[in-house]
Amino acid sequence: QVQLVESGGGLVQAGGSLTLSCAASGRAFSSYAMDWFRQAPGKEREFVAAITRSGGNKYYADSVKGRFTISRDNIKNVAHLEMNSLRPEDTAVYYCAAKLGGLASQPNGMDYWGKGTLVTVSS
Repeated sequence: QVQLVESGGGLVQAGGSLTLSCAASGRAFSSYAMDWFRQAPGKEREFVAAITRSGGNKYYADSVKGRFTISRDNIKNVAHLEMNSLRPEDTAVYYCAAKLGGLASQPNGMDYWGKGTLVTVSS
């Protein structure tokens, strides 16, 4: 089992940057692919980015490609989402999620979730 705790959210102006972190506790962090999702008010939870167990492959939603970077450190049991050139439409609660084994990009495909961290981008 894996427990996930997000941090790093906050208020930022459009064009600014934030880096989110997802600290994992439990065993075998490197056995899990890690994803970031987000959910804006009144909208469904959507895929943002994913990284394979080794960190060798990364995938992004078209809406964040070129602006966001996902990474992980399997020694420190942490995943990060570096967000640059933020836009008001990036405002959402951001969640990290873990999936044992291979990647998934749908919320119902993930095995464990954090409680989320709020990112607010002002115009």
